Formats: sequence, structure tokens, C-alpha cells
Amino acid sequence: MKKTLIALALLAAAAGALAQATPAGLWKTIDDETKQEKSLVRIVEAGGVYSGKVEKGLQANPKETTCSQCTDERKDQPIVGMTIIKNAKASADDKEIFEGGEILDPNNGKTYKLRLKMLEGGKKLEVRGYIGPFYRNQQWIRME
Repeated sequence: MKKTLIALALLAAAAGALAQATPAGLWKTIDDETKQEKSLVRIVEAGGVYSGKVEKGLQANPKETTCSQCTDERKDQPIVGMTIIKNAKASADDKEIFEGGEILDPNNGKTYKLRLKMLEGGKKLEVRGYIGPFYRNQQWIRME
């Protein structure tokens, strides 16, 4: 009986570790320029495709509450509740990388190609938005 309980505990721990190997979860975003906490973004997976929505703003007086510079259906929509990550998928070559989608920067309304990379066993997420050889990275912190 004791061995069975230990085996179940180890199995549960392994399942938890596997769940952390994807970007699915709640993330605290950190602005790469100011190093300030900016928002909470929830990334979800459906059919192997990852998307992310802004769940909450963390700044006391955010400059923008809507995406005034967006040029698509998100124009003038509230940033909280907005989908900013679309169509990311696991890389066939590297289990810690998720790519192929796009990310929106609500501050300037621009969308960029996206690469997500799991860091520190899933505790942090490197978020890269890029166009050609030009890119910008942020490190987000897992909240759950």
C-alpha cells in the first residue's frame, strides 16, 4: 500500500512537471524597457494551438486602456480582455519553443511574428516578437 501511494505521488508530480512544459497558464508580463510589471496574460491551448489574452492590467495609471493604434478588429477595443497572442504551436525541433503565431503590441498597434521559449523549467517565458532579423524580447513570470 505504501509503495502504491508513493508511486501515485510521483506520477502526480510528473504530470505537474509536464503541464509546466507548455506556455499554457497565467503570466505576469514585464516591460522590457521600464522593467515594470505591466499585465497578466492567460495563455490557453486548444488543439495544439496557443493563444493569449490580457486578463488584467497591473499599472496604477495605464497610459492606454484601449488599442487606439490597432488597425484590425481590435482598434479602439479595451486592452483588458484582448487577444494579443494567436496561433503559436510547439516546435517540431525543440520541445521548449512555441512559434509560428503572432503577437500584438497594444502600445503601438503592431503585430509581430512570435516565438515563445520556456525558461527555468517553465517558471519563466521568453517572449520574442520579431520582423525579419529585428526582434524584441521580454521575460514573463509564471503565476499559475
